[in-house]
Amino acid sequence: MNEHDRRQIRGADADPRTARRDGAKEQTGAEGGYSDLATSPFRMDRDRIVASPFFARLGGVTQVVSAGGSGLLHNRLTHSLKVAQVARSIAERIQAEPDTRELAAKLGGCDPDVAEAAALAHDLGHPPFGHLGERVLDRIARHRYGLADGFEGNAQSFRIMTTTDVRGPSAVGLDLTAAVRAAVLKYPWLRLHFPSPHPGELPIPPRGAGEPEDGPGTGSAKFSAYSTELDDLVQARAPYGGRIEAWQQTVEASVMDTADDIAYAIHDLQDFHRIGVLQHASVATEFGRWTADIATLSSLDTSELGTDRRRPGYSLERLRRRMHAKDGWIVDDEAFIQAVHRVRNELVDDLLAGPFDGSIEAEQAMASFSARWMSRLVEGVQVAPSVSTRSGHVLLARAQWHEVQVLKFVHRRFVLLRPDLALHQRGQASLLSTLVDALDAWLVDRDEASRLPRRLHDLVELAHEEYAALAAHAPELLVGATGEPVSGADAVHELARGRAVVDFVASLTDRQAVTLLDALSGRSTQPWSESFVL
Repeated sequence: MNEHDRRQIRGADADPRTARRDGAKEQTGAEGGYSDLATSPFRMDRDRIVASPFFARLGGVTQVVSAGGSGLLHNRLTHSLKVAQVARSIAERIQAEPDTRELAAKLGGCDPDVAEAAALAHDLGHPPFGHLGERVLDRIARHRYGLADGFEGNAQSFRIMTTTDVRGPSAVGLDLTAAVRAAVLKYPWLRLHFPSPHPGELPIPPRGAGEPEDGPGTGSAKFSAYSTELDDLVQARAPYGGRIEAWQQTVEASVMDTADDIAYAIHDLQDFHRIGVLQHASVATEFGRWTADIATLSSLDTSELGTDRRRPGYSLERLRRRMHAKDGWIVDDEAFIQAVHRVRNELVDDLLAGPFDGSIEAEQAMASFSARWMSRLVEGVQVAPSVSTRSGHVLLARAQWHEVQVLKFVHRRFVLLRPDLALHQRGQASLLSTLVDALDAWLVDRDEASRLPRRLHDLVELAHEEYAALAAHAPELLVGATGEPVSGADAVHELARGRAVVDFVASLTDRQAVTLLDALSGRSTQPWSESFVL
């Protein structure tokens, strides 16, 4: 290894993007206790992420519904791998064209290794049972433990990378470069406190920065860091000062975000066609009725449109109006009509027209659909010097943007809103709530405190150090869920206990959550031990 490579690894190179979180000296081989095989700093980051047990556990975490061991449905691991594939392809295309390469460099840079690493890491923080688990843990964190930050999958991913994983040289996070840490910040702000003014206060807030409709006063619906990781966020974003706005994604974060949208729009639809959930008749009826009755549906009063939410054609019309309300910077009715026609022709009337029967022909049709759409969407990626607050600098062209919205609509309307999925998820929500109750009871049982799972014990100590430091040095960040200041040792301990329990539960796979609750509830007759959990 030459001296140039050593300087890059240490973060002492002229490029501040290679600066590592710890600012530690190079650690290699047995003497340093940590060995990297790659010499490129960004390839090192990719390798560290892939080697993390938090990455491995994604193979047991739901993407939309539990795979049940069939191997036919995407999980968070296979999803992350495909997002990484798309992200690298987009970044390489940007680098291949002189104009886009120059523009990306002015905005802070676009390295394919950084985009790929960020894509691999972007879902590290997803809890058991996917987005359902995210909502349950957020409610528990805010309402039960008074954590104003609550729980958010993106913020949890950043916390794992910078704090709770111990695979880095100093056993605090993964010690990744600034570029990769910044590229994971899809929503580069805190829920409530940072930056100032908060992006949620902008006339047109960035995607995710506004408050959720069902949670006024709770802060941003989406955010990428908790108050405990604010210093890490600031450090990671430092190389981009003066290049992009405080609330904007880096170019590489925008690449990752766009790749996530593309993969989600295509692969989840394939999953549910494969297992027979996505039915041709219902989807075809929705698209056919809206296409035939455009004029009538567009003239309906908004209240009338909402009276019968399942009437064919109504859902697509509500989508069109919602897009106008939120994304007037890009939405266009003609482009929307063309997108509906394209999705209807290629998804509804072609792929879904026949049931998936496992035949060679069915597999080839699926592969052809995926390849055709992935190619079309990736080719539609652009880099723009000036964009709406609703978009990153890397974005889809108008036609492809509308097509992704329609594809995601099919998934949301005909999969996520199914009553059988709701039944399944209500059970999962109850399971997670009961598991938190059981772990919390164990934590406050003084007679059993010495027999806590070691990992949970360590997480309590870590969280207590973090909240005690905030109380001493940044008390303005230490507020409860009601927005009132938190003070006193007991209050700090309560916050720490809540964060530790949430961290612990969020680190489980679906199956680990189920079997751990069985053990805690006395339903399991066999001793149970997993080193990563206990």
